[in-house]
Amino acid sequence: MKAKKGDFGYIHREKIKRLLTTLILFAIPLAAFVGGVLVTKTKNNIITVIALVGCLPACRSLVSTIMMWMQKPMDSAAYEKIRSHAGNLVMAYEMYLTTYEKSTFVESFAVCGNKVVGYSSRIEGSPQFVEQHVKKILKQNGYKTDVKVMTELKPYLERLDYLNEHQEELEKDIVFEPDSRYPDLSRAELIKHIILAISL
Repeated sequence: MKAKKGDFGYIHREKIKRLLTTLILFAIPLAAFVGGVLVTKTKNNIITVIALVGCLPACRSLVSTIMMWMQKPMDSAAYEKIRSHAGNLVMAYEMYLTTYEKSTFVESFAVCGNKVVGYSSRIEGSPQFVEQHVKKILKQNGYKTDVKVMTELKPYLERLDYLNEHQEELEKDIVFEPDSRYPDLSRAELIKHIILAISL
């Protein structure tokens, strides 16, 4: 099964996928340019203009590829530890979040009721800017949540255990109306969906 956004292995897969896509997008206008020169015997033709314009999507794809190749995937040992504590929680992995102030990599988010708990070993300084950003985006989408991002794995695993133990209690008083655009998604899955939408 292919790793999709929010799954462990997503960054590795996206690096390869985006590189291949970029190469193909550059190959098409290059082939058009070469073909135009061979047919017209000059580079001053309409096909050259079309080929140059055709490079724009390729350049955009190249920027996306570079951004992804700058990301280091999540440590597999950390993933296995988190997975062993995840239980029935809705989880998301390997997210590169961008904010107005700065951007950062978050290894994992867990959603349970109104609690959103994340883990990032790569945040320099306080994780408060990530917490505030995620909380603000969720609130704008109609989800009032408490967002906490931890920078050490052990407390994060302990928090996952707590959420699993108290999951029923944390979710029991929440009123939820399914989103007509995503009728099959639970509230926790919709929260995950929004977090993934603001991730690379």
